[in-house]
Amino acid sequence: MPDRPLIAVTRWIPDDAVKVLADVGEVRVSELDRPLTPEELRSFVAGASAIVSMLHDRIDASVAEAAGPQLAVVANVAVGYDNVDVPALAAREVTVTNTPGVLTDATADLAFGLLLAVTRRLGEGERLLRARQPWSFHLGFLLGSGLQGKTLGIVGLGQIGRAMATRAAAFGLRSVYSGRSAKPDFDGEFVPFDELLRRSDFVSLHCPLTPETRHLIDATALRAMKRTAYLVNTTRGPVVDEAALADALEAGEIAGAALDVFEREPEVEPRLLERDDVVVMPHLGSATVETRTAMAVLAARNVTSVLTGEAPLTEVLC
Repeated sequence: MPDRPLIAVTRWIPDDAVKVLADVGEVRVSELDRPLTPEELRSFVAGASAIVSMLHDRIDASVAEAAGPQLAVVANVAVGYDNVDVPALAAREVTVTNTPGVLTDATADLAFGLLLAVTRRLGEGERLLRARQPWSFHLGFLLGSGLQGKTLGIVGLGQIGRAMATRAAAFGLRSVYSGRSAKPDFDGEFVPFDELLRRSDFVSLHCPLTPETRHLIDATALRAMKRTAYLVNTTRGPVVDEAALADALEAGEIAGAALDVFEREPEVEPRLLERDDVVVMPHLGSATVETRTAMAVLAARNVTSVLTGEAPLTEVLC
């Protein structure tokens, strides 16, 4: 390991994290305020002992090869790591880390905010006022759907899914959940995925993106949901087939959807953008000053741990 190893940071991170990295190496931060192309990424990481990557960076064997044999760690500033080929990096003895835990509350807050926004038609109301459209109060005006006494279906009961359930309980919702296995320490009913879709008034997605969960919400799943149900996605865009979702909304198969993530970010299925029964956000799940700083600092601490010969704090294992 060089005395001042090169640390390649693929996009801006908060100064607090840069300071942590600068204690152990030479920090190179991309000056381009956009995702790097594959060619740019390979060129940028050349000679790096550590890469601090973002969720839009595809980190695979070609990137590791471009960095060189001294590459020791890839610290992904996200909980999900579907953008990193972990087995390919492990084969090169490169440690991969992520940033779990620190964004749980922020993401759950946004997920529940999206649920409120789509069920209470908050976006429609704001757009009406900003467009200076005439309106007056009456008992049938912009009626939405209440939450109390209804069922929230949580797909994937990790930390964020649990935090979502806590918020739901405060609003009088009961939770059911599906996933790999039942959680004995959770006060909620474990049900098969198909049953969750049939029973839930609101379906909130919190599962990681894997080959098994890609397009988990497809035309068949959407038809299984109640016609009065709403879908919320704050996990990864490809978990939902956006074209199938647009078809389902057009056919009245579900009542609405709220999305913070998209299949081909930053692109969004155009038909979804035209609908008042869809709320969209530009991937803001962890977007608080406190949370994004904590994510970057955790990634930086993982880098410094590996480069100084210590165990990483949050390693991703194959």
